Amino acid sequence: MEEVARHGSITIVLADDHQVVRAGLRMLLQAEEGFEVVAEAGDVPTTERRVAAYHPRVLILDLNMPGESSLAAIPRLRDSAPDTQIVVLTMQNDPAFAREALRGGAIGYVLKEAADSELVQAVRLAAEGRTYLNPELGARLAAEPEAANGPPDDLSAREIEVLRLIALGHTNTEIAASLYLSVRTVESHRAHIQQKTGRTTRAALVAYAREHELL
Repeated sequence: MEEVARHGSITIVLADDHQVVRAGLRMLLQAEEGFEVVAEAGDVPTTERRVAAYHPRVLILDLNMPGESSLAAIPRLRDSAPDTQIVVLTMQNDPAFAREALRGGAIGYVLKEAADSELVQAVRLAAEGRTYLNPELGARLAAEPEAANGPPDDLSAREIEVLRLIALGHTNTEIAASLYLSVRTVESHRAHIQQKTGRTTRAALVAYAREHELL
């Protein structure tokens, strides 16, 4: 059980599926005056339980955890814990993901490659209710029309997740179990992906995913 947070500190729940990453981030954050990591999580359901139990000022949320989509969980987390601000920490540098995360209710978006220089600032701003967006992504969002920022062929974030798993060789049943979806829903996503991309075989979808650097 974590120790009770010090009075006045910025309490943080840290959600990332890699324990080594969490350990490094914890060290980075705890070295800051007034920061306190009160709990950790490695998937979305555990994240929701930790947020409900600890009521942190800030949730640092990785987008690429196993199981349910973190992007899809952001609006739900905001509804259930409106006093907890969400800072996304991810390797996803596509502006479309940043746009969707911010629309869902996240207040910060930091790339993992810049975590050592940007995460602390993002957490401090989030605790004050202020937005932080990785500068490069912010410039790209501002410079390009929204349609140009979308994923290839207007694929949704969920369809990209399904496409990645298809390209990695998973069956519809395996994808359904991994993403906590029904097989019928996965089949529907797959049909939409095939329609949008014009690729119908798994080999063609694998090639498409590689062409668009989705793997």
